[in-house]
Amino acid sequence: MNHNQNSQRKKIMSVCMSGIIAALYVALTMLSRAVGLDSGVIQLRLGEALCILPLFSFAAVPGLMAGCLIANLFCLAPWQDLVFGTLATFLGALVCALMGVFYRRGCKVMFWLSPLPNILSNTLIIPLVLRYAYDAEGTLPYFMLTVGVGEVLASGVIGLILFVALRKRLSKICGF
Repeated sequence: MNHNQNSQRKKIMSVCMSGIIAALYVALTMLSRAVGLDSGVIQLRLGEALCILPLFSFAAVPGLMAGCLIANLFCLAPWQDLVFGTLATFLGALVCALMGVFYRRGCKVMFWLSPLPNILSNTLIIPLVLRYAYDAEGTLPYFMLTVGVGEVLASGVIGLILFVALRKRLSKICGF
């Protein structure tokens, strides 16, 4: 295979991975919604467990962004949630992808820190969405607490456990 074909193959694989990650995010978020975890001020969005994937592949960034947008569309979210919820996921994924550069250079502590960008971006942005788009009752600090706890559980705990459990398979797919 020549360089051009190899480059094209990598691009195709990247697009496919983005699509698979988007589909998984939507499916996990819809599962959360079906069992009552993804509604109101206190949320546990299982799709957020995938938010550490940008540490290993930049293809996860557009995948997570698209997955979040599609899930919010399925949930009939107001435009503010479509825009700012997707932005929160994008920002967290982008910073996590930047952390991946250091991870691949041997800074393994980045693995344990990888959920932080998503936790922080959602904890700072989503409370404003809850307050002003959904007119939810409560204070911004309360929303920050509830969103933050949900993100720590989904991105931090479930995300890291999921990755550790699937590490060998993911390394074959993503090459890390």
